[in-house]
Amino acid sequence: MDLLIGVGLPLSLAIIMLSLGIGLEVADFRRVLQRGHAFAIGAVCQVLLLPIAAFITVTLFALPPEIAVGFMILSLCPGGVTSNILSKLAKADVALSVSLTAVISLLSILTVPILAAWSINHFMGSDAPEVSITGLAVAMFLITTLPVAIGVSLRHFARSFADRVDAPLSKAATVLFVLIVIAALAGNWQLFVENLGIMGAGLITLNIALLLIGLGLARAAKLSWTESKTISIETGIQNSTLGITLAALITGTESGFSPLALPSAVYGITMYVVVLPFLAWFRNR
Repeated sequence: MDLLIGVGLPLSLAIIMLSLGIGLEVADFRRVLQRGHAFAIGAVCQVLLLPIAAFITVTLFALPPEIAVGFMILSLCPGGVTSNILSKLAKADVALSVSLTAVISLLSILTVPILAAWSINHFMGSDAPEVSITGLAVAMFLITTLPVAIGVSLRHFARSFADRVDAPLSKAATVLFVLIVIAALAGNWQLFVENLGIMGAGLITLNIALLLIGLGLARAAKLSWTESKTISIETGIQNSTLGITLAALITGTESGFSPLALPSAVYGITMYVVVLPFLAWFRNR
């Protein structure tokens, strides 16, 4: 189990982030300047409104400290490859989705360690594990930012190779995601069963609220319907694999998968149930 968490989990996330980078162009980052208004709305939703909504949710549902921290960790994670795929299925603005995912993923090495450390101290108090913000930032760089940068570089300098490995990497990323979720649930099965009702209700409520908040804010800002669908998805869909990995980095590997990983693991299942009606609505309008 220690080998799976200490080596397999970070390596799996790195492969997932590499698959994200392989699909990115340098132009995706330049597009941020061209789509400044829409990008700013999406960034505000992801970086500011997401953690605020999660904080309100865990407070209203009076979740246990470790589960509450898990919610907060999940809320700090960017969309990842999944949000890009869902944007395509929803006939949304895929280019905007990719730009948001790329930039917010890179910025996460600055935002996530600080906010994660605050969440742990706030909810767990004297029971909080010691968190090194610098160490967490370095780990975030190695398993998220660096693989994305390598993927973008491969796309730019070796396009034919990138095209060949893009599909296999995406499939491998999907398989790894499923295995990680199963392992996290199995490692905390009793805690999962005891808290499934309130945790599931909280996650589904938060997920629906975020999808609607993103959509409502985008419409209020007079973005196009296509852009608004993208903002909704980018706000409501998080990288649950990153959430599970962050939980492991924070608590170490001695006790197996951390209870802090449970919300991300359960969310990895419930988000598809929640988002399907939204996809049907988005595709038909």
